[in-house]
Amino acid sequence: MGEWSEYFEDFPEENPANYVGARFDPAGAARLHAEEARRVQVAIESRALQKKMFDMAAAAKKEAAERKQQSQEDT
Repeated sequence: MGEWSEYFEDFPEENPANYVGARFDPAGAARLHAEEARRVQVAIESRALQKKMFDMAAAAKKEAAERKQQSQEDT
């Protein structure tokens, strides 16, 4: 016997990835996998955006503290 992928090409009903719940549904399984991939991508992008926002907030806070320090030194 060759690779598992070759076996599953010949017998798609044996591939557990082709099931949605307990029902054989290759198209439905493909849609679910695509939705999950999109959800993962959105989560990655969301985390990156949150990090950028937190970095910007930290920089603004540091800048405000520096301005306050500078104004106190000027007086």
